Amino acid sequence: MSDALALWPRDRWNDALLENAHPPAWRNPTPAARYDLVVLGGGTAGLVSAIVSAGVGARVALVEKHLLGGDCLVYGCVPSKTLLRSARAAADARSAARFGVRVAGGIEVDFPAVMERVRRVRAEISPHDSARRYAELGVDVFLGEGRFTGRDALEVAGARLRFKRAVVATGARAAPPPIPGLADAGYLTNETVFSLVERPARLAVIGAGPVGCELAQAFQRLGSQVTLLEVAPQVLIREDPDAAALVQAALAADGVELVLGGKILNVARIGAGKRVRVAQGTGERDVDVDEVLVGVGRAPNVEGLGLDAAGIAFDPARGVHVDDRLRTANPRVYAAGDVCLPTKFTHAADASAKLVVRNAFFFGRRRAQDLLVPWCTYTDPEVAHVGLHARDAAAQGIALDTFEVPLGGNDRSRAEGEEAGFLKLHVKKGSDRIAGATVVGRNAGDLLAPLALAMANGVGLGRLVDLILPYPTQSELLKAAAGAYTRTRLTPFAARVLRGLIRLAR
Repeated sequence: MSDALALWPRDRWNDALLENAHPPAWRNPTPAARYDLVVLGGGTAGLVSAIVSAGVGARVALVEKHLLGGDCLVYGCVPSKTLLRSARAAADARSAARFGVRVAGGIEVDFPAVMERVRRVRAEISPHDSARRYAELGVDVFLGEGRFTGRDALEVAGARLRFKRAVVATGARAAPPPIPGLADAGYLTNETVFSLVERPARLAVIGAGPVGCELAQAFQRLGSQVTLLEVAPQVLIREDPDAAALVQAALAADGVELVLGGKILNVARIGAGKRVRVAQGTGERDVDVDEVLVGVGRAPNVEGLGLDAAGIAFDPARGVHVDDRLRTANPRVYAAGDVCLPTKFTHAADASAKLVVRNAFFFGRRRAQDLLVPWCTYTDPEVAHVGLHARDAAAQGIALDTFEVPLGGNDRSRAEGEEAGFLKLHVKKGSDRIAGATVVGRNAGDLLAPLALAMANGVGLGRLVDLILPYPTQSELLKAAAGAYTRTRLTPFAARVLRGLIRLAR
């Protein structure tokens, strides 16, 4: 087994993952004379492209040099959310007294057991993305390094695959910023942090975006002393400022040391640890830690693919260049997922892959700009968003009416002790159509679903106010916001008319 495929630590869970994601004994099939579709890359975008195309009758080849499942399964969504669940359990246990529950003897986090659970869950999910499953579904799975050799051909492990259509879905990788001394001192990224078997006593996290905030909070709750370093004056700079402020307060309450508005000057190895020098304000300070985790920086995987030979335009920063239908400069070849999209989410990769299949085979004219892509940052509280932010609308000259409902006004939220958060809805002025929404709360990602559905189907607040929902649930926040909108429609004249009708009814 090559070093590139080695998973640390070597245990039954990582062995099981490898057996599914890149079986050591796998034999590539004999290539077909010509494929309807060749997919280069076996992450979310590639897997979805392959399985949807095969499902409608196309002859499909899937090429992956590393691990099927890609970032989402191995380095991203699955392991990170599993880790966050353990961190939340620890936090809930520590705060149990406020619910009248006493935990005798204090809380102890078994960090090796936490990380073993991460590896176990990842291994248990991996059959869904396995080479065997895709082969059974009619996809020819080729494990090896794929490279275009012409406008309609690709080579992998000595085999030549000719195609009518192809999809580049090679994803992106961690690309840490050029901080002096960082490489020499050593650092963790999302691609290596889940290999830890010992908890770092002191951890510096560089970058207060979604990845940085999630992992900073998780490691703090699991017993590390975390310092979160961010050049901006606040965390989550792309989110609604009110939402970011709540997350920032939650991180501080958990004990994370926030160093905001600071520039990292250098990183140096000091004995068994590391020293991060930061310029903040008019002075400098040193942050001594055991490990450094870099939570910023992604680069599209475009090197070594033979894209020039296929006539595909690309650059190292933007990735593969595509039009609004995700077609490259070579009309036979499309791209999907992180290798070409500015929004690097698993669900965006999934949606873009389905768009590609429709456009490639069914004379589709679906446009990437029409995709409604929500997102969620899985801190505690979560921050979920869809559509426009108020600042986006202002930049585009769009007038909005905004309706905000605090989480603390919801009966279920009070019962759960989860009162820090809100639902904020933006509608275009003079309309009830939702232009954007932000939800902050422990289950914000789930609460966003009906709002995304309403936006996608043009359902306005005027209809949502009549929804009958179970009581008590946090979903009633949606009705509360819709009710706030409805009350704005009650003009003085309409109020007089209603009072007159009520008097007549007597």
